Parts: sequence; structure tokens; C-alpha cells
Amino acid sequence: MDVASMIRANRNALSPAERRVADLVLADPHSVAFGTVAEVALAAGTSGGSVVRFTARLGLDGFADLQDRVQADLTRDRNQAAERIRHAGPNDPLGQAVTVASEAVRATLDRVARPSFDAAVGLLATRSRSVFVIAADASRGIGEQFGTELAMLRPRIEQVHGNDVAVARTLALLESGDIVVTIDLPRYDQWLLNAVETAHGRGGRIIALTSSELSPLATHAELVFTVSSETAGPFDSHIASLALFEALIAGVAARLRSSATARLERIEAAWTDAGALTDD
Repeated sequence: MDVASMIRANRNALSPAERRVADLVLADPHSVAFGTVAEVALAAGTSGGSVVRFTARLGLDGFADLQDRVQADLTRDRNQAAERIRHAGPNDPLGQAVTVASEAVRATLDRVARPSFDAAVGLLATRSRSVFVIAADASRGIGEQFGTELAMLRPRIEQVHGNDVAVARTLALLESGDIVVTIDLPRYDQWLLNAVETAHGRGGRIIALTSSELSPLATHAELVFTVSSETAGPFDSHIASLALFEALIAGVAARLRSSATARLERIEAAWTDAGALTDD
């Protein structure tokens, strides 16, 4: 069992401090594989004792055992990556992007449990409840696209972004039982964590797309989907997140086929009447 799987299997037994260590292992394994107990504790915002207790919670024989296992996981990942890009030259970013993006999408969608996916679609298709989309700054583009497409299938979609005044104003409309879709990756936007905390306090039912089940977004989430963000470039990739959003949209469209069809026909007619689109 790799370290990530061990963490997920023992999540419920971890203390808050130990979860911060777990988050660091998943988000920045190199810092754990080649750091000291003190450095890991500092990076995780906890104590050396919490780091040692975390290793014991996983059933490991101390910090050195954790390092050995993380290093082995990293070596295995490097070998797999090298095999995937065997036919791409070192100066072929286009070829590397194809292989890395394809693997990220496949890995993300393969991890999705069907019952969780169906439950998320069911929540999103509940037209009597509002849906609030809270996306971090780096994910705002795909969050807005998801919200826009969902709004063409059903009513009562709210995008949460802007300054503190705008965020508070939007969340003031959230009622208990409303749905919250949130997406962020390490390092997390503090305003988003605050907004999700507020939504939870108001009784929002939270669906989170994030890096791991131990992410702070998962703390109050009813459903958590872990997304891969591997990339051929220097920044996190959102391709896998977009693919999962598209699957959710497809699921909602199928669930609301009759009402969504009528809604889309009205939208298409409005575009035609307004001359808003052209094929030229």
C-alpha cells in the first residue's frame, strides 16, 4: 500500500495536527522525503511530536520509515512518468502535455466512486435548492464555466467571488440544504476557506473538488472528489477538474432531460431573436 492510500485508510483516526502533516505528505511529498522532522513540522504548522505520532498512526516505524516509503513512491512515480513519455523528446512540451494531461484525466475519473458521483448529480439536479459555486482564484475560469452551464440546465445558480462585501452578500442568500460546489488546490485561498466555513455554518451541503481527502476543503464536505493536477508546465493543471465538471453536467442534463430541454430551447430562441450568434 502506498503512503497516500495509507493516509486515506486512516483518515478518521488522525487528529487535526496529524491531518496537517498528512496534507503536506500528499501536497509536497519531496519536502517529507528529503526533510527533517523539524522541517516537516514547520511546513505543516505543527510540532515534531505530531509528525512522529502521525507515522505511528499509519502503523509505520518512525519518521525514517515514512521517508523511505515516500521516497519509494516518488521513485515509482518517476519511473511510470518516464515510461509514459518514452516517445516524447526532452524538448517536446506538446507531446509531454498530451501524455500528462491524458493521464491526469484518466486518474481523476478512475478514482470517482459511482455512488458518490450519482449522489453529487442528485444534489445538483435538485431544482428546489440553490447551488453556490465557490472557486479559488486559479480555478475561477472553470468554476464560472461550470456554473454557466449548470444555469442553462436549471435555475438558482449563484457564483461566489469578489471582495469580502460581495462574498458576504452572496452567501447571505444561502439557506440550509442549499448545495455548495467548491474547488481549490494547495496552496489554498484563505477567502475561499472562510467562505466554505460560512456556507457550512449556514447548513450548506458541500461538494468539494480538491487535492486529497485530507484537504481543508474536505473537512465539512459531504462529497469529496480528488483531482489530479499534474502538468507539463510550471502551474497546476485544471484539465482533470474540468473533465469531472463536464461529467457532472452530463449527469445533471440526463437527470433533468425534460425540463432542461425546455430551458435550453428558450435560451436558444432568445439567442436567435437577439441575433446574438452567427455561423459566419
